[in-house]
Amino acid sequence: MRGIKQENTKPWKQGKLQLSENKRYLCNGKQPFFWLADTAWLLMQKCSLEEAYVYLKNRKEKGFTVIQAVLVHNVAEAASSSLAAAHVDVRTAEFWQHCDKVIEMAEELGLYMALLPSWGAVVKSGILNEENIERYVEFLAKRYGQKENIIWLLGGDIRGSVAKEMYCIEGRTFKKWNPDKLVGFHPFGRTSSSLWFHEEEWLDFNMFQSGHRRYDQASLGAWDDNAHKEEFFGEDNWKYVNRDYACQPCKPTVDGEPSYEWILQGLHVEGQPYWREWDVRRYAYWSVFQGAMGHTYGDNAIQQFYSDVSVKGAYGVRQTWQESLHHVGSEHMGHLRRLMETVDYQNGHPAEELLVSSQKEGYERIAVFAGEDFLFAYDYLGEEFTIDLRSFQGKKVQAWWFDPVSGVSSYFAELTGKEEVSVKPVARFTEDNDWVLVLRASVDGRT
Repeated sequence: MRGIKQENTKPWKQGKLQLSENKRYLCNGKQPFFWLADTAWLLMQKCSLEEAYVYLKNRKEKGFTVIQAVLVHNVAEAASSSLAAAHVDVRTAEFWQHCDKVIEMAEELGLYMALLPSWGAVVKSGILNEENIERYVEFLAKRYGQKENIIWLLGGDIRGSVAKEMYCIEGRTFKKWNPDKLVGFHPFGRTSSSLWFHEEEWLDFNMFQSGHRRYDQASLGAWDDNAHKEEFFGEDNWKYVNRDYACQPCKPTVDGEPSYEWILQGLHVEGQPYWREWDVRRYAYWSVFQGAMGHTYGDNAIQQFYSDVSVKGAYGVRQTWQESLHHVGSEHMGHLRRLMETVDYQNGHPAEELLVSSQKEGYERIAVFAGEDFLFAYDYLGEEFTIDLRSFQGKKVQAWWFDPVSGVSSYFAELTGKEEVSVKPVARFTEDNDWVLVLRASVDGRT
């Protein structure tokens, strides 16, 4: 197999972060950049510098490339100076110096920071508005514009329609002050930035939030139910990729908030099952194999940096963030990135048409992604399926099963000259049985 990019490099040394030539992915110069992010929303507010370093180093070593974090999450909470371990107040120089040091740590580790200037609630409350947003953006752009590891991410779990003109002013102002920085928008649950901002010049890539609901949880009678016009795709996060790529001009897209590991299914009702590591793998492989520019992982305890077990946390959180650092789903995300980086994935494409066996719905879906000399097929339930091999005629074709739990590839067949192949992975005899079929094709037999 081809070599894997070294983890200790700083990607921006290869060139500034920009859209790939086909506008579906990101590159540093000409070097492909795989967006593998973690949702660390309250990193700045809840972590001391020592804690922040532990978190960032853990994520770097697991293969993450981007950290999504909020600068101002809750103004009322910040004004009371009750922000847990950091003991800082967003109105003071101390808070911003704390942010500076966290961002510098990430930079030293070679991690991008996708920074949200504020959470959506701050905008919805009117604290940030059309009259003052330019001053705030100018402050941020001047403070962090020279940092090489910054991506600006507007929104914060909010519909763009709530303050569309304010967000457009914000996006245009960032582009005015930091024209070399990418700008995206983190939207409300089960929506995408493309619904409001796709044609805006300041929006470099789309982000959708597939959210935390099961197929049968379309309506819970809760504040975060969706409007009918926004549609509901349930757990089929790959459908958001299709919707975003149906928009013109073409822009990359990514699932910026799928179901978190160890969060309640549906969020609101205790007693519901928890999303687990096999669920977060499914979201990742489904969206990436549909052509997303990467994926964002999340963990319930880490997204809120829950540490005080004497205080009830949100969404049924069961462990501290320090314990949750070691949840296995975060490790499994790195396996996906490394698999993608063994091929020319940026010139690959979703290839459902190569399924000879009919495509099925829900968990039975087989996600297929292929290029000139490779094919990946993600099988969530470990069921039998059949692949058309005629596109590889004239080449030596070899097959492996890739285990998304261990990251290990296990060779099982040479398929040269065959027109199709039916495969079924071996059972793990555990609760999860997802596998990836890996086919590699070459003229001279080398892989």
